[in-house]
Amino acid sequence: MEMKEPLCLIACTTNNKLMVNQEALKILSSFEQPVVVVSIVGKYRTGKSYLMNRLAGKNKGFPLGCTIQSETKGIWMWCVPHPHKDDHTLVLLDTEGLGDVKRGDENYDTWIFILAVLLSSTLIYNSMGTIDNDAIMKLQFVTTISDHIKVRSSCKDEDSQYADFFPSFVWVVRDFHLDLSIDGKCIPPDEYLENSLTLKEGESEQISSYNAPRECIRKYFPSRKCFVFKLPVPHGKLNTLEKLKNADLDPVFVKQTSEFCNYILSCGGKTVFTGESTITGSMLATLVKTYVEAIQKGQVPCLENAVVALCQLKNFAAVEKSYALYRQLLGERVLLPTETQEELDRVHEDCKKEALQEFMASSFKDDDQRYQNELLSHINDEYEKKCTDNRDLSMNHCTDLLNRIFGRLAPGCFIRKGGYEAYKAKQNALIQEYRRSPGRGIEV
Repeated sequence: MEMKEPLCLIACTTNNKLMVNQEALKILSSFEQPVVVVSIVGKYRTGKSYLMNRLAGKNKGFPLGCTIQSETKGIWMWCVPHPHKDDHTLVLLDTEGLGDVKRGDENYDTWIFILAVLLSSTLIYNSMGTIDNDAIMKLQFVTTISDHIKVRSSCKDEDSQYADFFPSFVWVVRDFHLDLSIDGKCIPPDEYLENSLTLKEGESEQISSYNAPRECIRKYFPSRKCFVFKLPVPHGKLNTLEKLKNADLDPVFVKQTSEFCNYILSCGGKTVFTGESTITGSMLATLVKTYVEAIQKGQVPCLENAVVALCQLKNFAAVEKSYALYRQLLGERVLLPTETQEELDRVHEDCKKEALQEFMASSFKDDDQRYQNELLSHINDEYEKKCTDNRDLSMNHCTDLLNRIFGRLAPGCFIRKGGYEAYKAKQNALIQEYRRSPGRGIEV
């Protein structure tokens, strides 16, 4: 399934409260493929939506604007097939611009930024002009991350743990017009970013204020990348940008954009959380719902609680699916009663192995094997029931067969001379007939 156009995922009410769009959540829940989530944040009217359209391989999609008014409200979602990863869905999240003077709510801006961090594989920060102190200070959100996100629900959070859960960080500088050089030496954009994040020595209040956002960016986002872009067209043509083809744009900008898209789609990013487990669209939908509900209740979103919620949802479904597969395979591969117990045991082991393989492919972070053991318990119960049914069917069949065969043995017919020998011969013949009869099972 491919979305033809973006849809609002998280909307904002008139009093700046966040709410999930159920239609978008339903669409996201329908994707059982692994997802790669790329979100973009930054000041409003800085061209974020245009970059996201380029990542989608489209000229149009997320709405562009040519006035001072912010176009995107809340967080919008566009799910498209990933161009470089088979059987993956690329989820693009375009966020409402930070610092909208009309909204004028710093707390709202903070939660938009926090949600982008929580939901992303790659987080793009879009800014204009240069990476100067003013641009970095606009990222003061990072200094309050520990106030707005908890790693653990009970114990004190360690700052070092955040980096394990956070996305890769890409800083994009738009309309960059300076030479990338220091002391006459050309430097790559990544070095430009790292130089901008260099800390000052000293302990004064001014230096502490200067260092605070830089320390947080370095600490929370150890995986960092930087891209710079020239102005794509003269200012007078920006309002027609979505109608222009690459041939109409500045060639340097086209090259820079291509390098950016190739990196984001091929190299950048990890899966949500630690990068160790696959996140599907339905799981991402659960995260969206979990985080927004926490914010609505005035709570701090907790990564551990979100993981627990995903584990319960995903692993319960994995147990049910794998158990159903075991029962299906066992029913298809064995006909009761079996001739021997070993035959049933062998089929049971084969079916159990395939069910466990299905569970391992479908489960999520079952580190303590709680759900795997639950599955094995269900399988063993089903197997014991099958063994009981096997014995009962065999016993009933053997009893009916004995009654039918030996019912033909009429003792009165042998009350004559030589009757005993005739009786024994007939009895032995009937016993051989019984033993030759198929389908007797294990209760022979």
